[in-house]
Amino acid sequence: MKFRIICAITVLLLAISQGGCAKSAAGSDAPHVAFVVANTQLSFSIQMGAGFTAGVARVGGVTSEVVGPDIVDGQGELKMFQDLRARVKDGISVFTLSPEIFTQPMAEAVGDDIPLIVVDNPPLAASNVKLYVGNDNYQLGKMLAGEAIAKLPANAKGKIILGTSAPGVKVLDRRAKGIRDELTAKLPGVTVVGPFDTKQETSANLAAWQTLTTVNKDAIAFLGTGDADGWNLAAIKRKAKATWVAGAFDLDPKSLAAVKAGELALVSPEHFVKGEVAGRLQAQHAKDGKDLPKGWYYIPGLAVNQANIDAVLTRQASTDATATAVAATVDKIFSDGSYLRQMSDVS
Repeated sequence: MKFRIICAITVLLLAISQGGCAKSAAGSDAPHVAFVVANTQLSFSIQMGAGFTAGVARVGGVTSEVVGPDIVDGQGELKMFQDLRARVKDGISVFTLSPEIFTQPMAEAVGDDIPLIVVDNPPLAASNVKLYVGNDNYQLGKMLAGEAIAKLPANAKGKIILGTSAPGVKVLDRRAKGIRDELTAKLPGVTVVGPFDTKQETSANLAAWQTLTTVNKDAIAFLGTGDADGWNLAAIKRKAKATWVAGAFDLDPKSLAAVKAGELALVSPEHFVKGEVAGRLQAQHAKDGKDLPKGWYYIPGLAVNQANIDAVLTRQASTDATATAVAATVDKIFSDGSYLRQMSDVS
């Protein structure tokens, strides 16, 4: 059963990846927008890119493309952004894990009147980018802690190990703080240790968690801030027949299979929704000149557990299914003014 789940969702992710790297068709004279992402192989970037493409298509009359390096490579991504700057004047969205090296180039693009939107990881002030689409990552951290707490005894005591796959990346640091604060508040008998660097590359991430689980055999939970943390922790737990709680983020098919098997606590930052919001905004501006709003479009997260895993698996079965399932959420984000917040409120 787990194999069939993984295969079905992997087909979706491959289709999204292949579709996102190509230009969409809407006529050669149509406005054209682009999205540069931090990585084209991992599910969080694939979902964001697919959402962007869907958002542009929903507006209609605008073509789009999604580009990014095969691995997380800030300099490589920056070169792609600079290439886009030279030929895409109708709008560019950016998701990067290296905002510091994008600051000056983005400021220059803003100076050239290229409409920019930053997605997922907030821009630095010096970039002069005025629109950000992303989560409240502190709240996402608290949400994951809540999912883990639900799997632990009410009077739990012991040690919980916290890991982060990219120390220094603001969104992950905020998740780690949210996890720690919620665990400390709700489980006074627990000691939270970390966050430790669990690495971003998937095999290095697995090795890091293998070391942490071996050294901390008495821990009652291991929680990570990223996506590879999830499926790697679940695999380690399964092989060791361990009883500790594992938790992480994102909708990678291996992680969803682990939730279905009861092996993982999971929170989705709803990357598809972020991409779709950015795509719709970018396309609407390119098509009719509608001003881009200023501020932070807040995107809520989703806890994935036994209560909703089947529905999430169904919605992740295809791009169209995902777009249909999140349509009401996207519409609410645009119609409810509370979702557009001050940039200074970003957490």
